[in-house]
Amino acid sequence: MQNYSTLLDAIQGLEAEGYTEDFNLNQYFVKNPKTSQKFNQQSFKIDKHFRFDEDSDPSNQSIIYAISSKRYHLKGILINAHGIYAESSTNLWLEKLHTN
Repeated sequence: MQNYSTLLDAIQGLEAEGYTEDFNLNQYFVKNPKTSQKFNQQSFKIDKHFRFDEDSDPSNQSIIYAISSKRYHLKGILINAHGIYAESSTNLWLEKLHTN
């Protein structure tokens, strides 16, 4: 698996691998903010993820997820903070994926 030194390197590397969509997530769906399309969360899977602690500032700690959906023929990224700044809806979705 590829290792990246910064979040920006990971974004560029994953885009080169075909993860071109930039997704947002809420409690009920995955959304593409460029097109406003909404997709069923259960149709996506996490292909890989990378965690970054770029300095001692908690606001600069993040995880990037490479996600894909065979159903919708989409590949993209989802970025979430970790620790105290983590997005709760993303964490809930990840918990569901790990329990299935």
